[in-house]
Amino acid sequence: MKRNINYLGFLSLLALIAILGIYTENTGLFGFFGFAYYLRYFWVIPDEFFRLNVQKAATFAFMAEMISLVPFMFLCCYIYGAVKAVPAAFGLSFAVTIVAFTVYLMFLEWKERKGAEND
Repeated sequence: MKRNINYLGFLSLLALIAILGIYTENTGLFGFFGFAYYLRYFWVIPDEFFRLNVQKAATFAFMAEMISLVPFMFLCCYIYGAVKAVPAAFGLSFAVTIVAFTVYLMFLEWKERKGAEND
């Protein structure tokens, strides 16, 4: 029997970047430890409903990034100046995307689990 690989689990490899924060003493890299949460998806079977939930969460996260980028650009331009505004705004919108994707996927999984309990 061929086992399907859940590729969402490979996002957990980004947690290895946080180890560089120890050696470089860059504490900003420690946020990448949050990607270790995705290790759990190696044990989730990627059926059609799971893929649909991932697609919904990814669409929501993409729209959250596109909507948040413009306000972050203006806010960072005001706070940091024009030179540092672009990288700071893109970094913040990337963080919003990751958080939005993770939280919305957790919500969809909770909703699915709650619905399964009622059957």
